[in-house]
Amino acid sequence: MEKLIKRDAEKTLKHLTSKFPVIAVVGPRQSGKTTLVKKVFPKRRYVSLETPDIRSFALNDPRAFLKTYRQGSIIDEIQRVPDLLSYIQTIVDEKDAPGGYIITGSQNFLLHEKISQTLAGRVALLTLLPLSLSELQETRYKMKKSWDYIIKGFYPRVYSKNIAPGEWFSNYIQTYIERDIRLLKNITDIDTFQRFIKLCAGRTGQILNYSSLANDCGISHNTARAWLSILETSYIIFKVQPYYKNFNKRIIKMPKIYFYDTGILSFLLGIKNAHQIELHYLKGALFETFVIAEIYKFYLNKGFHPDLYYWHDKTGHEIDLIIEQGNKTFAIEIKSAETIVGDFFTGIKYWNSISHNFSKNNFIIYNGNTEQERDNIKIINWQNLSEIPLK
Repeated sequence: MEKLIKRDAEKTLKHLTSKFPVIAVVGPRQSGKTTLVKKVFPKRRYVSLETPDIRSFALNDPRAFLKTYRQGSIIDEIQRVPDLLSYIQTIVDEKDAPGGYIITGSQNFLLHEKISQTLAGRVALLTLLPLSLSELQETRYKMKKSWDYIIKGFYPRVYSKNIAPGEWFSNYIQTYIERDIRLLKNITDIDTFQRFIKLCAGRTGQILNYSSLANDCGISHNTARAWLSILETSYIIFKVQPYYKNFNKRIIKMPKIYFYDTGILSFLLGIKNAHQIELHYLKGALFETFVIAEIYKFYLNKGFHPDLYYWHDKTGHEIDLIIEQGNKTFAIEIKSAETIVGDFFTGIKYWNSISHNFSKNNFIIYNGNTEQERDNIKIINWQNLSEIPLK
């Protein structure tokens, strides 16, 4: 039997279970939620609401279902019977013990529409994305080139079953559209929605222009907003907001969009090998997406929602990533080049001059191997993201 990859979120899950009566592990399908909870709690009773007869039992007689699966159980894919949350609330209120239920869900609406209504104050949320770079670097799946990770992505099954990325992502996207999208919203024009996802892929790492996106897809501005919300809800994309401190009134105020997984992104862009990336007009955006998604995972695995921003003024000055962490502000530039050049430092130096941020929390993450420090700016290789002192 193959040894399971140790997930960075294991420690966080154990800690939350000692503090809260309900723990909800949410994230995209196939990110490893079930594997994680079963590994951490191997002796707990487990039930999946994906199984039709089990789901029917929960729908038709929720009280009897929860008598069968008492506190201490793991209930998988809770979004299939979201009304169970109200009954769980009653149970945990009667016996307020930590770790009463572990529930999992594959769609973010669980958080917005049900948990916030019924389990506020009783539930801890842990978002599990696909594997992180740090997790893979401790296994036999470790690779030397960033482009290999970017093309292959980070979904566990691609590695454990040695499936060709193109084959796996083709089926994943098709299942996602045919199943999850119809659950979230009844979209009848599937072809247009597929085109919309590909148009979003072509905009990763870019400032979002709703009108341009809508016009290119042939849909209304409101439909574009609604469909972007669906992609966020189902963990395909996330937004990074502009930095809110207004050092210059001429800053850009629209968010950027990124894909959680670069394997999905590469598939949607038709990229199949490293040579294609080297020649691709989105080479820099792909590398930037890869790095920012890894930093995003770091925080989520700790149980925190990251305060990530970008900064861009209308004269062209920009910082790819700004992280607010307590009283610290990290300024990070991300470069896909393998050679350090003078232009690497321009953005951070300008940022420091207007923000008066002269700490040592300035980093350039790039694709080369030589690491150095200049003018309080640390240049590190992408494999050494852990050198950024995030907490």
